Amino acid sequence: MRRPRLVFDGSGWVGFALVASVVLVAAFGPLLAPHSPTAPIGVPGAGPSASAPLGLDFLGRDVLSRLLYGGRSVLLMGLAATSLGYAVGGAIGMIAGYSRSLLDPVLMRAIDVLMSFPALLLLLVLVTGAGSTIAVLILGVALVQIPGISRIVRTAVLEVSVRGYVEAGIVRGERSAAILRREILPNIVGPVVATVGLRFTLSVVLIASVNFLGLGLQPPASDWGLMVSENRQIINLNPWSVLAPTLMLALLTIGITMLSDSYARRRGISRLMRIAEI
Repeated sequence: MRRPRLVFDGSGWVGFALVASVVLVAAFGPLLAPHSPTAPIGVPGAGPSASAPLGLDFLGRDVLSRLLYGGRSVLLMGLAATSLGYAVGGAIGMIAGYSRSLLDPVLMRAIDVLMSFPALLLLLVLVTGAGSTIAVLILGVALVQIPGISRIVRTAVLEVSVRGYVEAGIVRGERSAAILRREILPNIVGPVVATVGLRFTLSVVLIASVNFLGLGLQPPASDWGLMVSENRQIINLNPWSVLAPTLMLALLTIGITMLSDSYARRRGISRLMRIAEI
């Protein structure tokens, strides 16, 4: 049984380099930060200087230090939300695709109802009503991801479940859980993994959007999306206070998209198939 290998083409390695650079900044940035990310060190909106290479933000805090601290929240929250979305959405998709009963249309109609709400609007309503905590934000982003993930997994399961080795397992009287785990799951990993990059990118964009609107992480937290929101009022004084976090978010999303596209090309998976359910 073949398993997907993470072998990339040229653009894939470029994407890998971009993602690796952002991850290294997020992981080790706090160790290299020259100042505290929350303590003012000068005049608000001051431009770049020897002590503050990217200048100061709207409260006089070092932009570089906040930039080096601000990546962890983006990556960790995006990873947690995407993982939770795949865990729940994947389970729903596998059950619906394999059940061959009334359970399939019942589950998918519920998914269709959830999918009918605009993603950002649903997330904003949830965060506004339940509170601007990290747990609520992660749960909200995962909830937004579940419909698309479940539909993709269901489609893959429907294709695999009619193959001979699955039918043979059914004839042998194997339990449904065993067939799903041993026969179906390993054979849908490729198409599902090809969607992870786009899903993670969507999680990052949604989290950054909510933080930008002031409904996610609250000051004085260091977060790239929050930095853009906080400093847009002083963009004329110190453009780097907005451009630097925006650039980091752009590099992350572009790199992940390039990695995902490269993996899909190697696996012969159509990009249209991967984005059809987003």
